[in-house]
Amino acid sequence: MKKGKLYIIGAGPGEPELITLKGKKILSQCDVVLYDSLVDKSILKYANKKAEFICAGELGETYSDGFLKNQCMINEIILKKVEEGKNVVRLKNGDPFIFGRAKEELDFFEKNNIEYYVIPGITAANCSSVYSGVPLTMRNISSSVIFLTGHQIENPENPIRWELISKLETIVFYMACENIKQIFEKLIENGMNRNMPFIAIHNVSKIDQRIFEGEIGNCENIIFKLRPPLIIIIGNVVKYRFKWFEKRKKILFFGLSPKRYFEDGIIFHVPLIEIKELDDYSEFDEELKKIKEYDWIIFTSRFGVIHFFKRLFYLNYDARILSDLNVAAIGNSTGNKLKRYGIIPDIIPKIESSYGLIEEFKKIDIKNKKILLPRSDISDKGLKVELEKMGCYVKSLICYRNVLPSNIPEIDFSLFDEMIFTSPSTVRNFKKIFGKLPDISIKCIGEVTERALKNEFYNEKI
Repeated sequence: MKKGKLYIIGAGPGEPELITLKGKKILSQCDVVLYDSLVDKSILKYANKKAEFICAGELGETYSDGFLKNQCMINEIILKKVEEGKNVVRLKNGDPFIFGRAKEELDFFEKNNIEYYVIPGITAANCSSVYSGVPLTMRNISSSVIFLTGHQIENPENPIRWELISKLETIVFYMACENIKQIFEKLIENGMNRNMPFIAIHNVSKIDQRIFEGEIGNCENIIFKLRPPLIIIIGNVVKYRFKWFEKRKKILFFGLSPKRYFEDGIIFHVPLIEIKELDDYSEFDEELKKIKEYDWIIFTSRFGVIHFFKRLFYLNYDARILSDLNVAAIGNSTGNKLKRYGIIPDIIPKIESSYGLIEEFKKIDIKNKKILLPRSDISDKGLKVELEKMGCYVKSLICYRNVLPSNIPEIDFSLFDEMIFTSPSTVRNFKKIFGKLPDISIKCIGEVTERALKNEFYNEKI
């Protein structure tokens, strides 16, 4: 059997979109993903949906004396999958070659003749510098920078040369949360000014990113607030910090496609809905085989379009089978998705809603017409009812599920300026998870979403 290949990819520091284009492309084509426990799980949405996912943390990954044993487990799994002919991604937090323990793995891959490729990632120091607004180097201020790991500051086999480190212009510590006080003391003991500024960045680029500033000799009121994962930057460069991140509007976006809504601010994407296929498409497929019996198809979302055509292609049909049918789309987004399949809708209402569709259908004679309505499992049944009142036969068919995602993060709403709801589902799921609305600006996409917000939070201010 032909061996598979191994791709060692840096996932970046946290925010999924900070992975490189090359890393994302390979992730979408792989058969197996073995990822570090610190990797943000939402980045796995870029992977091949049929891939096998293995978390290194569930193999007992640790940074203590048991590391070697756990590394052997990781290596053996990769070897087994590659020998089965599978293409494997080893997804590492940050960059594979910066505190990524790459040597232990590469030595094994070389020894076992595994063909591997390494794709760099944005390391946490790099990202922390940018998101905190602290340049790691500055003309006439700092021409050098050093990266250090702070989880073991007393290591006889590889001692830190504090007398040298304390003289450097910019110092970046990884994994130093537990030893911050001792690190600062060591630097001061070896000649660093007690007033030297530092900045600490927690969970850089993530939804709960926090930034703390202080001086290394006067930090008691800050240290107790710090939690891992943490990056610490020490040096005079901190004095010249550009607070661009704090100045920008920060927006929580609860829909599925933030790129559709360009905003003047930083969007944090927290989808409160997830689209899933049905377990059983037998009823839907049987109806598709009789598609020529219908006069109209009405699509009420772009996901209905996607799953409709997915099943159509599965049955070995294409868009030509719809040549004698009329097609309606609830709005421009759905209409544009239809165009990608070669279909230009006969109707797209000016008011992009079920109400708008009904108003358009009142302008034409659809009495006794047969209409197919592909929809989600929780869509509004009102459209079907209104069309039937107009004398139509309407077959409403579920073609996908709209579910509540399982990995919603905890959110400190005080960190944000605005949140955007895109559908009634996002409103309902928000209430299930968080209970009440926070005291920040709220925006709704569409009248239907705004009505849902009023219905669910009728005592709350919009």
